[in-house]
Amino acid sequence: MPVVQLLRAALKHAGNRPPHCVMQTTSAVHGVRTHASSCSDGDKPKVLITGGLGQLGVGLAKSLRRRFGKFNVILSDIRKPPNHVYNNGPFIFSDILDYKNLREIVVNNNISWLVHYSAVLSAVGEHNVALAKEVNITGFHNILDIATEHGLRVFVPSTIGAFGPSSPKDPTPDLCVQRPRTIYGVSKVHAELMGEYYHQRYGLDFRCLRYPGIISADSQPGGGTTDYAVQIFHAAVKSGHFECNLRSDTRLPMMYIGKANFDAFCFGDIGTETLPFHSSLPPSTYPDDCIRATMEFLEAPDDALVSRTYNINAMSFTPQELTREIQKVLSDFKVTYNVDPVRQAIADGWPKALEDSAARQDWGWKHEYNLPQLVQTMLTHITLGNKLARAF
Repeated sequence: MPVVQLLRAALKHAGNRPPHCVMQTTSAVHGVRTHASSCSDGDKPKVLITGGLGQLGVGLAKSLRRRFGKFNVILSDIRKPPNHVYNNGPFIFSDILDYKNLREIVVNNNISWLVHYSAVLSAVGEHNVALAKEVNITGFHNILDIATEHGLRVFVPSTIGAFGPSSPKDPTPDLCVQRPRTIYGVSKVHAELMGEYYHQRYGLDFRCLRYPGIISADSQPGGGTTDYAVQIFHAAVKSGHFECNLRSDTRLPMMYIGKANFDAFCFGDIGTETLPFHSSLPPSTYPDDCIRATMEFLEAPDDALVSRTYNINAMSFTPQELTREIQKVLSDFKVTYNVDPVRQAIADGWPKALEDSAARQDWGWKHEYNLPQLVQTMLTHITLGNKLARAF
């Protein structure tokens, strides 16, 4: 397909949502509380996303830019971005361990929301505890202090990794014994408690979601224990074989994160008839669960939040169940198992499902994707992504 047609399709289907913001930020410095007024079309939040080149940052930036404007959302990281990220909106170098530089960025860009995605993930952290402590704890303290000093709304993700073997597993409630056994999990519990303390002590508008395992066709895995659930789809399309590093019966909670504007882009111009399987339900029928949850939580009125840390849940499955669902589409797909004892031990201490009734009640969270929809969507995106790459 000619590149011009692809670009026209993208412009045709990419819509802009009307600007909207509900900011009721309460902040305090040295015990003195201040209140920011609600923002209007002319007073949109300026957002900084740290660790922006990871699995979550680019997708959230796309959604926030559609909502608040391209130049109101700044992605940052310590790595050089790919061209398509660099050309789609502001990007700057930011090292969260450099307190002075981070503070300058917040001040010079008039930042009002800070989304903190920088982290060393579970499996990588167990191989480099010193690095995980530095990034996940020291870096977070820099974020927390700067956000408090400048009255920012700060969002920090937590995870199923914040729970441990002594936590209830099916489902795991918002409030329970946690006691994780990885440095990643310990750092997440630390972040939850410190953020809640700063909210109580200084009035910081701290917000935290405990994500399940995140599944995306848009980015490569970053060293997490749930990464098999991303890798398996690429292997199914590319080679028809996957070697799984968790046991076949390992049940973990998962959630889908999508590709912004990709559904209408592809289905509007290429068509599902080019796929090696029948996709009766285009992915655009359902919104992206992970990004949508984060956007809704960021924009929730401050006084609606009974808690500062919420579980969110979507689906739970095992590698065996996921394999069977993929085989309904790609019948020749084969999976073998070579269990990694480090990752398996981590997964065995994590929840099988998250109980998220508080998020559903307080700010209206509701997931949309189930396992069959996830499989159809992931296989569609990866297949079409390969076709687009060849077209370009």
